[in-house]
Amino acid sequence: MYLDNVMIQSCSVKTGPSMLTPFVRSDTVGAILAEVFLRPDREFTIAELARRTGALPATAHKEISRLVRAGVLVDRREGNNRLVRVDPSHPLHAPMSEIIAATYGPAPVLRDLLLDAPGVLEAFVYGSWAERRSGRPGAFPGDVDVMVIGDLPVDALLEIQEQARQRLGLDVNVYRATADEWGARQGNPFLAEVASRPIAPLRGRDDADAVGA
Repeated sequence: MYLDNVMIQSCSVKTGPSMLTPFVRSDTVGAILAEVFLRPDREFTIAELARRTGALPATAHKEISRLVRAGVLVDRREGNNRLVRVDPSHPLHAPMSEIIAATYGPAPVLRDLLLDAPGVLEAFVYGSWAERRSGRPGAFPGDVDVMVIGDLPVDALLEIQEQARQRLGLDVNVYRATADEWGARQGNPFLAEVASRPIAPLRGRDDADAVGA
């Protein structure tokens, strides 16, 4: 894979305190909330949310049950499945949506926008957002930096960048490197610096490394 020997520190959801916002108690909760808040018309099974966020099924079940009891999510049964979705009638729905979009929203939003993008071999978030997501303390990231490896056309790259900005309410900067450029990154100071710091994978050759929310 093109991400070999890159510092991937955020490919699984941590249960420790959130470094992205003090208003969410853990990365697990933040990732789950991002999936449901950013897709308010969708229902999810607990297994699907665990898979999308990288959370352990038991942890996802516990946190989702807590959110249902708090009235943030609503659930229903369909056969053997327990389906959950966000409850838009919650009095704090609007401010919670804004906080979640700005903090944990980049991963699911960018993952969806890049899903069918042509010519993408790898994609990941780097910079301050990825560092906070990996558990490194620091100031709130003022923007989101994304690296796309491949031959994504410039017009498609700009369209993804603009859609992400509109959905997240954050500045989003998408950069592109060809496979050859990334393969020779040690000879490029900028790419070498990117590779030496934490990243949050969004799309890989088999998408197995894509970070959850």
